[in-house]
Amino acid sequence: MTRRNSDGDIDESELDVRAPERAAVGVNGITVALRRSLEQMGVARTARTLPLLNQRDGFDCPGCAWPDPREEEGDSRKAAEFCENGAKAVAEEATRRTVDADFFRTHPIERLAEHTDYWLGQQGRLTQPVIRREGDTHYRPVDWDEAFRVVADKLREIGAEHTAFYTSGRASNEAAFCYQLLARSLGTNNLPDCSNMCHESSGTALNETIGVGKGSVSLSDVENADLVVVMGQNPGTNHPRMLSSLERVKQRGGSIVAVNPLPETGLMRFRNPQRVRGVLGPGTRLADEFAQIRIGGDLALFKALGALLLRAEDEEPGTVLDRSFIEEYTSGFAEYAARARDVDWAEVERLTGLERSRIERIARMFAESRGTVVCWAMGITQHRQAVATIREIVNVQLLRGMIGKPGAGVCPVRGHSNVQGDRTMGIWERMPESFLSALDEEFGLEVPREPGWDTVETLRAMHEGKCRAFVGLGGNFAAATPDSAATERALRGCELTVQVSTKLNRSHVVPGRTALILPTLGRTERDRQHSGEQFVTVEDSMSVVHTSRGRLEPCSPHLLSEVAIISRLARALLGERHPVPWAEFEQDYDRIRDHIATVVPGCDDYNRRVREPDGFVLPHPPRDRRSFPTTTGRANFTVNVPHAIHVPEGRLLLQSLRSHDQYNTTVYGLSDRYRGVENGRRVVLVNREDLAELGFEDGQLVDLVSEWADGSGELQQRRAEGFRLVAYSTPRGCAAAYYPEVNPLVPLDSVAEGSNTPVSKAVVVRLEHR
Repeated sequence: MTRRNSDGDIDESELDVRAPERAAVGVNGITVALRRSLEQMGVARTARTLPLLNQRDGFDCPGCAWPDPREEEGDSRKAAEFCENGAKAVAEEATRRTVDADFFRTHPIERLAEHTDYWLGQQGRLTQPVIRREGDTHYRPVDWDEAFRVVADKLREIGAEHTAFYTSGRASNEAAFCYQLLARSLGTNNLPDCSNMCHESSGTALNETIGVGKGSVSLSDVENADLVVVMGQNPGTNHPRMLSSLERVKQRGGSIVAVNPLPETGLMRFRNPQRVRGVLGPGTRLADEFAQIRIGGDLALFKALGALLLRAEDEEPGTVLDRSFIEEYTSGFAEYAARARDVDWAEVERLTGLERSRIERIARMFAESRGTVVCWAMGITQHRQAVATIREIVNVQLLRGMIGKPGAGVCPVRGHSNVQGDRTMGIWERMPESFLSALDEEFGLEVPREPGWDTVETLRAMHEGKCRAFVGLGGNFAAATPDSAATERALRGCELTVQVSTKLNRSHVVPGRTALILPTLGRTERDRQHSGEQFVTVEDSMSVVHTSRGRLEPCSPHLLSEVAIISRLARALLGERHPVPWAEFEQDYDRIRDHIATVVPGCDDYNRRVREPDGFVLPHPPRDRRSFPTTTGRANFTVNVPHAIHVPEGRLLLQSLRSHDQYNTTVYGLSDRYRGVENGRRVVLVNREDLAELGFEDGQLVDLVSEWADGSGELQQRRAEGFRLVAYSTPRGCAAAYYPEVNPLVPLDSVAEGSNTPVSKAVVVRLEHR
């Protein structure tokens, strides 16, 4: 039960630490999902909503992007095709609580900023557009026409080159296509998005090595693999439906290796609530091997695995490597192999924290597997050497020919429902010339070619006075980005901030001099336009594009859809004579999809194909026909050298992570029951031996101070105050804490090589007594 203080906000004074749960989901998961749904939606609304979640005639989960079963792959959907956190996400959006004009009248922005993100979100759905004019202390209601006029006038005054258009993964394909078209019609490629902070490293590495920046597997491939390696992710919290797929792997005789700094319950044992054995029995043991790796040790691990596979081939030629695949489809093998065989095992063990015998055991599993899938998430992508690590994962897969065959491939697991679709639709600051020229030809435009800003570059531009206007389509930019204090200062320094949102969040309470909140329909709500009721489309982690249709009545008559907001803003900003038919787009989303079919590769005949029961799968040449659209025309082996992270004496290496009771920056409550942490979020998990060695005790209150040397070598520090120490099973020298609470510790300029993704998973910190 979440505790409240006198202001109605959360009270973390009675932190309760108990033993972590021994199995994921089961009866407890069902109970929590129903309780949260009933609290937010009530009985009738819950009964109308949850049965439609992830169904063919319903709406896509606003949470993770794990794919739905497809009939053509022999899978049918269950009546309850959702997980506990999916139910929480729907309850958050479909809540009966609302935020109206009286709320803003009685809550100054300054006071709102004192509340937690949890409290802000729990106030309910936004019901009408509001504006904060320069000098105002409160948001005030504004009608839609005036809102669009203010935004259009300001953007024309500020100029496209000084404006950033940010997008989160909640946007539909139709909204994302319109949004990038609006930005480029205005004259900018400044299109930062949440991908910049999560899987940008995956896209960068995969584009270089296999030619497509997406995963190469289907749901069927994962479930029919001999070996599934799950790295740097916690499926039990972040995408719990993945546990059902992992259970199928075990039922079919496959093996699972978990590689993670923390022992996550969902990777150890799964009690499937869809099966009697899952509810009443002990559940299914998932991980055959748990490699509790040191933070940042994954590159060294895969370097060692590659060396062991090469050595095994040397000892028994023709039995380990897929020579025909390597010769026919790859480039760079000779250079890779020449440098990969020599391994300093003492260094490998130091970097990984794993014994050589365990690594050799895992290597044998790779060598004996007929089909291997490697899955990863933020625990891999948010490191300084993230791109190199993913390239090394690809190296190991290429050695065994594990790209473009059933039951094998690479699988970056997206954490947001349509973040992959956003990129497909053109939300990227560096879209290729082929896409931009297709826009020109389709609409009679001359869109800009100069690359725009990503998320980190946008924040730098704000600090330098180059970015003066920020428009956010969904998301919570202030809470999701690194260096929180600097980010909030940057937003407050903008001349204009515009947030298209469903609920209050941190970004609304750090406004620019002129600020607007434009409330939009949620995934669960009916979208009625001039031509009738509309549906939208999304793309999941495995390149499947399908429909989503809300069924609830909107929580307010004053809401507009994302497409309507973008289209009306475009008309106000660009004029009614602009060559893009914005009014038609708003009236009938089929018109948008007609243009998507012409502009976006792989989307031909879009309107017909998305109306198929399971939608359609976008082409993926490496997966479909072992064709690799890289610079060499082949899959590329690469040479990557691990660099140790320097952690001075008396310091720890900190990773950020999610609680089980949150989704990205949305906090549902204060229960992280799988880790045994209740009634608190400002906690830091530290190995018990490290606590003793550093002179601290379990339960003690501390401040966290991060240390980072900038480009000039000068030591920079960031501080996050008031965290309780929790003795926990972490590798020696490593610690973990929840984001966004520890985002203030991540320096803006600490980014991954090649992808510019903030390094949130390897922050050098010291503990200070309070």
